[in-house]
Amino acid sequence: METKSPEQAVLSVLMENPKASVGDIAERAGVSRPTAQKYIEKLEEDGAIVGYSVEVNPKKLDDKRIALVGIDVESERYVEVLDALSEVDAVSALYTATGDHMLMAELQADGSEDIHALISDEILALDGVTAACPTVLHERIV
Repeated sequence: METKSPEQAVLSVLMENPKASVGDIAERAGVSRPTAQKYIEKLEEDGAIVGYSVEVNPKKLDDKRIALVGIDVESERYVEVLDALSEVDAVSALYTATGDHMLMAELQADGSEDIHALISDEILALDGVTAACPTVLHERIV
């Protein structure tokens, strides 16, 4: 069995609970509090940790809906489309992807109609976007 480095242990704790205090992270990772803080800062500076987020259950958000949208882009417009998508307020996450689509965007909107309007008015309207295929999420299971 492979032993985790202290840095990997700190990251594992953070991945399990991004809201954990530095003291809790240090205790669970088996390092001192200053060491845990140092590793967290290093992971952030190195780009290994790119942000902290909250996972939500769309069913508990009144009429809020979350959609994952596969997006296809003309290769010569890729950078411009990435820049434009990162400016869309409803885009809560954007991923490069392999498989059926080049990009995957996570959208949050007030309802399914708003998601479809966002897709047609803001995403498909971008020069270089050739397709946008949404999947609206209903209930988080795990």
